[in-house]
Amino acid sequence: MKKLIVSVIVAAFAAISVIPVTAADEKPADKAPAARAIPFRGKIAAVDKQAKTIKIGERTFHITADSKIAKAGKPATLDDATVGEDVGGQYREGADKKLNVVSLRIGPRPDAAPAK
Repeated sequence: MKKLIVSVIVAAFAAISVIPVTAADEKPADKAPAARAIPFRGKIAAVDKQAKTIKIGERTFHITADSKIAKAGKPATLDDATVGEDVGGQYREGADKKLNVVSLRIGPRPDAAPAK
């Protein structure tokens, strides 16, 4: 009888200890790594305020709700962008292959800080 109880306890312990190990090894399938932001710069060729896009060279960039836009070091909007202005920033390619702007600087690049 004592042997039976010990074997039941060992079997129960073995069954319980296996469950967390298998759950910890599984990775969520829907969690994709975030794409790295890619820098860009150039002159604005076109601005479409309805579609919330800007065209720089041959590429069209989409402004999203998360895009951060600045002009002269202050927060700005897409309305502040005009054709021919220098711009720079970063974008990420979305799952739909759109180039989504992460940050956009309108105007000339600020001068580097003087070395001390």
